[in-house]
Amino acid sequence: MADAVDCSGDAVDLTDRGLRIGSIFIIMAASLFGALSPIVLARQSKIPVPKFAFFITKFIGTGVIIATAFMHLLVPAVENLTDVCLEDRMGGYDWAEAIALMTVIVMFFAEMLASRMMDDATDHSHSHGDIDVELDPAMDLIAAKQPEKTSTSEELSQTTDAEARPTEAGYAPGGESHLAHKRDHKEGDSTSLGGQLLAIFILEFGVVFHSVFIGLTLGTTDELVVLLVVLVFHQMFEGLGLGSRLAVAPWPENRKWVPYLLAGIYALSTPIGIAAGIGAKPNNANTQKLVNGIFDAISAGILMYTGLVELLAHEFMFNPYMRRAPIKILLLAFACVAFGVAVMAILAKWA
Repeated sequence: MADAVDCSGDAVDLTDRGLRIGSIFIIMAASLFGALSPIVLARQSKIPVPKFAFFITKFIGTGVIIATAFMHLLVPAVENLTDVCLEDRMGGYDWAEAIALMTVIVMFFAEMLASRMMDDATDHSHSHGDIDVELDPAMDLIAAKQPEKTSTSEELSQTTDAEARPTEAGYAPGGESHLAHKRDHKEGDSTSLGGQLLAIFILEFGVVFHSVFIGLTLGTTDELVVLLVVLVFHQMFEGLGLGSRLAVAPWPENRKWVPYLLAGIYALSTPIGIAAGIGAKPNNANTQKLVNGIFDAISAGILMYTGLVELLAHEFMFNPYMRRAPIKILLLAFACVAFGVAVMAILAKWA
């Protein structure tokens, strides 16, 4: 049982106010650099940047986001909500895991409805079993270097038969089954485009939401220096992952400015949280643990869904480029994901 003094609820000693204020601009610069660099490099021609660099950065970013959900959000949520000083409020239940779980379910329900509404709005003729896939410019470059395969007479016959019956249930031109998730959407397909942009906005929401609350933590922590150093790298790596996806997404011509707006919002999210934490001046440490734990659990659920479903599953399972890529490309992508996971898991030792 905790001593009465330990659970008195005294507020954290908010010293080093100057450094806390300075951290607003330090974090903003690191976040902006991470999120904006891929977009700027992808849209300029003076400095030649291989498309493969965006491929690598994108998959490292996927690992960063997944590790952030588990190691940087769920773990502190569990620690806060199972604190002995909150036992009387929490009733001994595993609230952190429960909140994260329900957030995943809500995220899935919201995306399911959004996808359904987009399908109805575009008046598309695809069956409900279609899976939207992402067209990867980096993989375009890889595919272009692969030798063309000479079709046999049997394959040509199968292709002709399939093209002659494109409206039969489960078939599409090319003889591939919709229900097997093997139909390739062509460039400019409105459903594919909408699915990609929806995934990006979900990712943006999840990253921004949790960034605000890690800013709140930085603004009120008593371990300011260590957490600040770790969060500079954390926000920069996460920004690179987000920015690389914003850079390669097929934005419509009249929406080319949107990636810059989303990168700017990401860069401002953590500084806003820091400023709110400094201005709020929390006067009860137990209430602060409760609030931080709840929002960390919500953020963990959002990034779990985004990282595992929107990024990992769609990239490796539903992306035709990855399914057909040489094994060395597949292994390289997986290695990038593993590297991003490892880096953020190590940083979790300090933050």
